[in-house]
Amino acid sequence: MLALEAMDYTAGGRRILSDIWLQVDEGEILAVIGMSGCGKTSLLKCIAGLVRPSAGSVRLEGRDIVPLGEADLNAVRRRIGLVFQYAALFDSLNVYENVAFGPKQHTRLRRADLDQLVSRRLGEVGMSGSERLMPSELSGGMRKRVGLARAMATEPAVLLYDEPTSGLDPVIARTIDHLIVETRNRTRTTSVVVSHDVRSVFRTADRIAFMHEGRIEAVGSPEDIRASSSKVVQEFLEADSGP
Repeated sequence: MLALEAMDYTAGGRRILSDIWLQVDEGEILAVIGMSGCGKTSLLKCIAGLVRPSAGSVRLEGRDIVPLGEADLNAVRRRIGLVFQYAALFDSLNVYENVAFGPKQHTRLRRADLDQLVSRRLGEVGMSGSERLMPSELSGGMRKRVGLARAMATEPAVLLYDEPTSGLDPVIARTIDHLIVETRNRTRTTSVVVSHDVRSVFRTADRIAFMHEGRIEAVGSPEDIRASSSKVVQEFLEADSGP
């Protein structure tokens, strides 16, 4: 579904990502972890087509999106759903309008069909009946749920999550983890989860890629990562499991 091949990304004269090779299969949840500043968010932006790599390719469903012009890239972006770190809901729009935003931009659904779509997506994330609420009336966990419903409203092939459990208490974080897995199981959507939350990642991911200083240091199943011989991987895991 998604393949990064020999990908570099340079910004402001500094190389952020270097020689990235990564493949994500259809219906897989791949988590990307690593210390702050290692390039995780830049990797996500390259996959989403928000920034253009300086070398290499980003293949979505077999098509390299790097050389595409803006019109073709916009068509590709509609195949990608992005769940932002702090949900990034439109504060001036209510929940219904936030979830309906993508379909209204890209389809010609009748109002009745749009109502049904919004209701279904909100129901899938446990937010039925919240259509008229404003973002300011939602808790952090509720905002994350609405953000996921909005991302799913355009029926993407790939879902990208940027720090989905950041700022949430452990109970709500577990709920979001369950929602990520349940969404994949229900839709077979391919998912890439960027996170610093090791416990969350080990609960949700089929495979994990560990990044260090702009490179992929290790990639494998959760068991593979736990058993990694890489010193930086083990230091990261040990720091997370500390007192």
